[in-house]
Amino acid sequence: MAFLFQKFQEAVKALAKSPTFARDPRHLQFEADINRLFLYTSYNRLGKDADEADAEKIIDMASKASLADQQKQVQENIHSQVKTFCMHMDEILLPQTKNLHECLESSPQTNDTPRRSGLSFAVGSTGSLPKNHPAVPETKPLSLSELSQSLREYLGYSLALRTSQIPHKDAGLGLFLEGEADVGAVIATYPGIIYSPAHYRYIPGYPRIDAYNPYLITRYDGTVINAQPWGTGSDTCEFWDGICGPQVSPAVDGSAETGSDKLWKMLSKPLESTQGGNSGEILERRNPLAFAHFANHPAKGTLPNVMVCPYDFPLSEKDMRTYIPNVIFGNEEGLKMKRYGSFWFKSWGSAEGGSDSPILKSLVIVATRAICNEEIYLNYRLSNSKRRPEWYTPVDEEEDKRRWG
Repeated sequence: MAFLFQKFQEAVKALAKSPTFARDPRHLQFEADINRLFLYTSYNRLGKDADEADAEKIIDMASKASLADQQKQVQENIHSQVKTFCMHMDEILLPQTKNLHECLESSPQTNDTPRRSGLSFAVGSTGSLPKNHPAVPETKPLSLSELSQSLREYLGYSLALRTSQIPHKDAGLGLFLEGEADVGAVIATYPGIIYSPAHYRYIPGYPRIDAYNPYLITRYDGTVINAQPWGTGSDTCEFWDGICGPQVSPAVDGSAETGSDKLWKMLSKPLESTQGGNSGEILERRNPLAFAHFANHPAKGTLPNVMVCPYDFPLSEKDMRTYIPNVIFGNEEGLKMKRYGSFWFKSWGSAEGGSDSPILKSLVIVATRAICNEEIYLNYRLSNSKRRPEWYTPVDEEEDKRRWG
């Protein structure tokens, strides 16, 4: 397998320089990332029984397949792994052979507010259970730590939070993988509240949403995920809507504002989150993989070992929904946004892609090499149009420029 992976690595480097990608910088980087993800996740799906012919076939497909076909294959590869994860969670948590969706449907409807755990009070993450909503299903009384160790027997690895090995005073906690994971494996999921560009104004702290919140991430399509309300999870399966999480204070120092900030303030006034609304879901807050927001950017001279991957979870997969640690802010039905430069505008018409199947626009992080008992490092690719933190050293300055071009 080591020899086959070397062939994939060579293919990644060669395809990234291909003239077929030479269009606008932002789209170029998106295509290059999807191409890498296609190779890594397909390699993972081959399994340990793969031979050189299989590897050559995938490399050939990567050089010829359209972007749409590669995106579709990446989604299938990631979904296959997530589905396996959900199956293992059912096996560990459920007292019988039912899946969690069946347990939810068989649970009596209730108007009672679920009991909150001590940790949920600390991170403030539980909402009130709406009327006519299924009760929280009965699961085995395992703590998040116990569940994580049980899952490790299936996946071969677990995640842990402890002091980062990065030699900087602001490094704080780091995300560590204990055990072994193969290249292309889904290492962690990015939890929290999902905001489309239409709802940017509802993100706490808007317009300087990142001033006091380091747990934000943006997909290429403009979707923002705020992991701050999720925190470190809790020891329960519970109804969660994220609105009671830690509030982010907006910047009050006018001198710290940029021209872009002032322009945004003139164009639109920040809105109260209660005007938008999170529907909330019954989620497994003991999710052992919902820690991607704790992955640090690598120190100078260190390469990342994971990369972000957009994952469009199909909401039709009700058996799996409880294990996807995200809720959507607002109503996305029939809404489409178009990007012009740094701005997003509403566009009326059919949804992008033409699919009638509702999805949850989430993110996972995927291993770019074999990982064994080490800290997880993710290239943050911070924009070079703004002042970067002193701890940030670009992994690839050209990639940073293209990502935000």
